[in-house]
Amino acid sequence: MVQVCLNGPRGSADGAMVPLTPEATAESAAQAVAAGATDIHVHPKTPCGHDSLSPRVIGPVLEAIRARVSVPVGVTTGAWAEPDPAARLMGVPPRERVRAWGRVRSWATLSELPDHASVNWHEEGAEEIAAALLDLGVEVEAGIRSGTDAAIRFAASPLAPRVLRVLAEVTDTSPDTAEESARALLTDLSRAPRRPVLLHGEDGGAWPVLRLAGRLGLATRVGLEDTLFLPDGERAVSNAQLVSEALAQYGCAQRSS
Repeated sequence: MVQVCLNGPRGSADGAMVPLTPEATAESAAQAVAAGATDIHVHPKTPCGHDSLSPRVIGPVLEAIRARVSVPVGVTTGAWAEPDPAARLMGVPPRERVRAWGRVRSWATLSELPDHASVNWHEEGAEEIAAALLDLGVEVEAGIRSGTDAAIRFAASPLAPRVLRVLAEVTDTSPDTAEESARALLTDLSRAPRRPVLLHGEDGGAWPVLRLAGRLGLATRVGLEDTLFLPDGERAVSNAQLVSEALAQYGCAQRSS
């Protein structure tokens, strides 16, 4: 399985090819799926280009993407994606912000929930957010980042057996050492309840880690969230181009293993 990560926390400064609006994310998703992506991860954005957990922002993005493709669509729950200053000042618990997604079904313009959502297990409130998502019927991708205590926390979590999959996120951006960091992260995860693993890297480590995923037969992901460049260093022009190249690299890695 190759998931496409359409935009991440990137913005207009990263280039016009990064999709920010519902229409742009839907078009990019459709092209990526046509290129071979089988799952979508997107960061819904406010009109100002900031990541948001608001149902009023998430709803239109989900509706636009699902009008174009039929593959599962997931969103972020990253701690940075709370742009509402009132929510921050009033200390609204993360669980209650996620529960607000359940109200979209009763709102005329917000009728859909994501298929899954990523929860970064090193962030405070991860357990509560994951529990709230599961209560809503939204599947959970457990984000386990290298260089954090996320793997230890996850191994001890009563929710670990219930997650859809683990996002093994390698934060080492060196093309020379990212693969070694990925193997160390997978070793750490071997102590946790067994769940499907999606292994991916970022920036300079994106392609070495993707090839390792191919050799190990693990799911992976690619997209403008993880890298703006092709393996040869050329600037990518779209998510679809990254997906096409990822499938080629992944296939070659599988055959050489």
